[in-house]
Amino acid sequence: MLQESILKGKIALVTGAGQGIGREIALTLAQSGCKVGINDSNRQSATNVAQEIIAAGGSSIVLVHDVSVASEVQIMYQAIVQEFGQIDIVVNNAGIILKNAFCEITEEQWDRIIAVNLKSVFLSCQTAASYMREQRSGKIVNISSVAGKKGGGFLGNTAYGTSKAGVIALTKGVARELGPFGVNVNAITPGFIETDMVKSMTNELRATILGGMALKRPGKPRDIANAVLYLVSPLADFISGEIMDVDGGLMMD
Repeated sequence: MLQESILKGKIALVTGAGQGIGREIALTLAQSGCKVGINDSNRQSATNVAQEIIAAGGSSIVLVHDVSVASEVQIMYQAIVQEFGQIDIVVNNAGIILKNAFCEITEEQWDRIIAVNLKSVFLSCQTAASYMREQRSGKIVNISSVAGKKGGGFLGNTAYGTSKAGVIALTKGVARELGPFGVNVNAITPGFIETDMVKSMTNELRATILGGMALKRPGKPRDIANAVLYLVSPLADFISGEIMDVDGGLMMD
């Protein structure tokens, strides 16, 4: 882990931070000196994470807003800026998974996964840009998935993969447009990470996935959090538009 003070005084927002990867990202940023806004649709989960940060001597605020709705995203950003004065780091992590076969997906299911996994990232990046362009600095990290490169596969299905592929393209485009304003925009594509999302996998499927990985073991939420920490730190000031695989050697592309 980077030194504790490397992000001291920075203001961070993490969406979908109530559990799993998002929770670990929020705690890691707080441990590194950030004041952290905890967004989640579940108030109790968000509150638990915020209280954990505060109990450790950090600063946090709970932000229960639907990140797929523009007005809610704007209110969320206004709240964190009002509380802490600015916004330096945004991690767009909120997401859902859908495992239905392509021919079985309903229009409502399609719209929902695109709204939560892709539209929310668009809305958050656009709102963050309104603050970061003015201050001419900022770091944005979008959490995609190897499914966005594989078109689904063992993590989710076609709809899930499509939503995460959209995050990859969005990241590159936003990086180009915000670069002249001193804003770095990158994405991480997690592979097989031990979270609630993969607990329903059969032993056979787990063995198949692990067999295709160089490291032959699943990752942990902390592996993704550490990658985020690097990308939002001064060590990555010359990195933008990067799609970073954190997948134990699965993709190697």
